[in-house]
Amino acid sequence: MEWTLAGLFVISVLLLIFSISKSTHAAKVEHNQIDLIHISTMKEINSLQESIRNLELDNVLLMKEAGVQLTSEEKILKREVLDLFKRNYSLESIADLKQVSVNKIEKIVAPFQDLKDEGRKVANEN
Repeated sequence: MEWTLAGLFVISVLLLIFSISKSTHAAKVEHNQIDLIHISTMKEINSLQESIRNLELDNVLLMKEAGVQLTSEEKILKREVLDLFKRNYSLESIADLKQVSVNKIEKIVAPFQDLKDEGRKVANEN
């Protein structure tokens, strides 16, 4: 009886050691997977940041070559107005939101309006 109890105790200690080693190994594998995901995410972030920097430089170059001088407020206004226009806001509602005249909004979005759509609207009104 004593030998059986001692044997069971030894087996339980061995199983505990085996369980701890398996869980430690599994934790290391999971940690390595997390590290790989983190590294790939950081590479993607760096790539996106580089693309953004390149786009900003291209924008500066294009503005210099075109001779356009805009303040940062004007750039922001034009960007926001164009965003609202592309999301199908009316010119009047954009003017109300930005607290500027409708004429100014029309001047900003004029280069981006599709002439084909306007022709269809006029043709269909008759």
